[in-house]
Amino acid sequence: MKYVLITPAHNEEAFIERTLTSMVAQTQLPERWVIVDDGSTDRTAQIVEGYASRYQWIELFRVPERIDRSFAGKVHAFNAGLERIRSLEFDVIGNLDADLSFDPEYLGFLIGKFAEDPRLGVAGTPFTEDDGYDTARDSFEGENHVAGGCQLFRRQCFEEVGGYIPNRGGGIDWIAVTTARMKEWKTRSFPEKRFHHYRSLGTAGKSNWAASFSYGEKDYYLGGSPLWQLCRVVYRATKQPTDGLALLSGYCWGAIRRVERPVSSELMRFHRREQTNKLRAIFRGLLRFQKVDNFSLLTERSGSHQGKHGTEATTR
Repeated sequence: MKYVLITPAHNEEAFIERTLTSMVAQTQLPERWVIVDDGSTDRTAQIVEGYASRYQWIELFRVPERIDRSFAGKVHAFNAGLERIRSLEFDVIGNLDADLSFDPEYLGFLIGKFAEDPRLGVAGTPFTEDDGYDTARDSFEGENHVAGGCQLFRRQCFEEVGGYIPNRGGGIDWIAVTTARMKEWKTRSFPEKRFHHYRSLGTAGKSNWAASFSYGEKDYYLGGSPLWQLCRVVYRATKQPTDGLALLSGYCWGAIRRVERPVSSELMRFHRREQTNKLRAIFRGLLRFQKVDNFSLLTERSGSHQGKHGTEATTR
């Protein structure tokens, strides 16, 4: 299977060479990797140019610096890269952040998963961070949430969900993956591999408290249920009490302000149904004194059934 990658990059000189060295070491290379320099004022473009001059499948594409540094701007940069690869033949398209590293078999492993399962619409892996954080162990999400840092889509799935939808408040990768599941594609984070994320997720220019507050606000903004949020806050507080408090504060602040939600009522209902089903599975496991494994929870959408892509629905 052929794949292409797009990387929006803004002032990533501290990290991007680690991503570049990981990519050139891959055992299965992409047809094209477009790195969109999104108005960087540091050496990001020069570092990328050094690799693009040696590897013909790497392309540096520059766009003017934007005044708007919101999440919507990242989508605009991604879409600029998308225009550079539309004419190519490929089966899988991926977003790859500019501050990651991974082993030489990483992308070949994920492409292999698409080849094995024609029902797979979105694939990725858990990730680690410098402070020891590991999403497979520490996240409240399950195997069906694919982290945005490295997010691969089957081309048909990407086109069906409409790609990444720009909105200023974030959650663009979550909206795409959840929409894919709503359209009955299978989404999966495979725990056999990891990528390493060098900048703590959501902390660019923010303190840890501000980042967690922002995540809580985003949970409201994306239509998460209050009961789910309370459980998430308690779970997070057992690991980092201040993070739990910040998550709760952010969610409540979003509710008080009645922040406009960018998700459709259909997607919000689907999202809350997934959350409810997952909580039921967690509580059943606790009542039976069973260890709850986030990587094995399934929904109960009117019993198990086959969707249009032939797969049982799964939870976030």
